[in-house]
Amino acid sequence: MNTRYFRIFAVMTLFISIAGTAFAQDTKPAADQTATTTPAPAPAEAPSPLPTPSITGPLAGAVPIPLEAGPLGKLSLNGAVTGMGLFQSNSVPGNEAANGALTNGQIWIQKTTGWWQFYVQAGAYQIPALGSAFISTQQTITDLYGPVPVGFLKLVPGKNTNILIGELPTLVGAESTFTFQNMNIERGLLWAQEPAISRGIQLNQTLGKFSASFAWTDGYYSNRYSALSGLLSYTTGPHSIAFVGAGYLGSTDWTNLATPLQNNGQIFNIIYTYTKGPWIIQPYVQWNNVPAIPQLGVWRSTSAVGGAVLATYKWSKGFSMAGRFEYISSSGDPFRGYANLLYGPGSAAWSITATPTYQYQKFFVRGDISVVQAVNSVRGSAFGSNGTDSTQTRGVIELGFLF
Repeated sequence: MNTRYFRIFAVMTLFISIAGTAFAQDTKPAADQTATTTPAPAPAEAPSPLPTPSITGPLAGAVPIPLEAGPLGKLSLNGAVTGMGLFQSNSVPGNEAANGALTNGQIWIQKTTGWWQFYVQAGAYQIPALGSAFISTQQTITDLYGPVPVGFLKLVPGKNTNILIGELPTLVGAESTFTFQNMNIERGLLWAQEPAISRGIQLNQTLGKFSASFAWTDGYYSNRYSALSGLLSYTTGPHSIAFVGAGYLGSTDWTNLATPLQNNGQIFNIIYTYTKGPWIIQPYVQWNNVPAIPQLGVWRSTSAVGGAVLATYKWSKGFSMAGRFEYISSSGDPFRGYANLLYGPGSAAWSITATPTYQYQKFFVRGDISVVQAVNSVRGSAFGSNGTDSTQTRGVIELGFLF
């Protein structure tokens, strides 16, 4: 058996064991209260989920499972086991009208106290994205970030300062990489222009209502350490605004599924977030640019600009509704050496997604209903067997549990 797949199999076996333990804890019967007259102690403050990995909503993370790790001290364990079914119109060659996959079979272990800490996230994952071909979970792991997509050492020299070293979530964009972290199951059109996981070092600093991060990384997972990125945010009450920028020094003709042409360019965001009561509302705008790269056949600088609005409303009893609308356009034309950033040089696209969700304790089920419309697409670059259909509709259902 290939060593890589053996590791994945071993990790998945561990997931099943841990998941069983987690559910057993939830279903353990209460002690017989009639057997003693000793007064019950005052209730302790209820534990809460940890902030890493970030979960925007509407899903809620679980309280961590404590682990005693000897000289490492107290560790915390969480995980996700989820699967999905995807149904689409105008599928591209190599895709079926109906697909199924394990979206998450992951655990994450972290140490959150002391001057040195760490975070390790391991397992299987699927990263479905609007307007992009569906690929299997096995190919996702092999061609993207491996069976340990995120892992870093965290040094804490001061109360408001920390340094991360390792495989890091990007600072860019409003949506995170994995399905359970986001309002919608599938990532959006703007996300497809952004880096997802980068390797490098990141400095984080908080000062009152301001927070700032600066990172030196390999950008779009290129293993070429030429990327600088930064984030500055201000939060007051329910309002937060963030300014994000990333630029890549020099250029390289290295490309693969994880490292697209955008690795050579620059990208900027302005992200506003409103969080109050049952509402999360998050509009943002994005601009990115890819310079001329003659060795890859890109003779002219090409840019894309777009905007999106994401929102979630939570009702009582575990029900919620999330939505996303976005529009993005790219420069150029197909005959003058511009890069293809969407559906051919000079193309544009919009999408709309609705995601009803129900969560009960650790279990959840939710669905995406989405439409992507390509505009001014180049023949052969859009949807359908010949790449000439301009619209794709998808229905996705995901269910599982967060423990």
